[in-house]
Amino acid sequence: MEPILELRDVSLSYHTLAGETPVLSHISFSLLPGEFLAIVGPSGCGKSTLLNLIAGLLAPEAGSILMEGKPVHTGDPRVGYMLQKDHLLEWRSVYRNVLLGLEVRRMKTPENLARVEEMLKAYGLDKFRDARPSQLSGGMRQRAALIRTLALRPALLLLDEPFSALDYQTRLTVIDDIGKILRNAHKPAILVTHDISEAISMADRVLVLSSRPAVVKKIIPIELEIEDRTPLSSRNAPNFKTYFHQIWKELNPNA
Repeated sequence: MEPILELRDVSLSYHTLAGETPVLSHISFSLLPGEFLAIVGPSGCGKSTLLNLIAGLLAPEAGSILMEGKPVHTGDPRVGYMLQKDHLLEWRSVYRNVLLGLEVRRMKTPENLARVEEMLKAYGLDKFRDARPSQLSGGMRQRAALIRTLALRPALLLLDEPFSALDYQTRLTVIDDIGKILRNAHKPAILVTHDISEAISMADRVLVLSSRPAVVKKIIPIELEIEDRTPLSSRNAPNFKTYFHQIWKELNPNA
């Protein structure tokens, strides 16, 4: 099976008048179709910067990033990006918010509009189509942001800590919902998170970055001993704690 995404020896530094700050050093990994990869690492190591490179918002100083065999570029329509904030516009209804990307890219075809309607129903937002974002719970806002992203039919979904603003109970529910949605859609995704449990519960593999300048310390395949795996049920797997301690030790070698 050919990878949908390949990073080959990617490096990046920030340049200011004060000098050069290396951020990422010789990063290499690939992502298969339908695979879910979680990226963890120390705070400030460059996890979000790595997503920005994959999205084409930044260009690597060295190395290459290929998606479906072709270089990524600025505004690459093959990439969907969910940020830490949902960025829903208060002056637009939920329905008009989820259509925003389609409007900007002039993709409001009958087929795409019908798909949006299906997702609104499937994700429990059809009754709130005329509501304003402020009338939604945090979890519902994240579902609306996900519909807005998936409406563009991206080949790859990037998730930059999209659940971090939610309270713990809501976070578990939304993670479970979105995890199921992505797996049912066989949508490849990359999640950046500080939460080790979140990474294990959602991912097929967990990539551990070192401190800055970040290198790939380890890529850990997640094979949980549980049937009909979901993000929520994954936490009950007998070997869940084993993976947690393994990743914790990679992140805290001196602890």
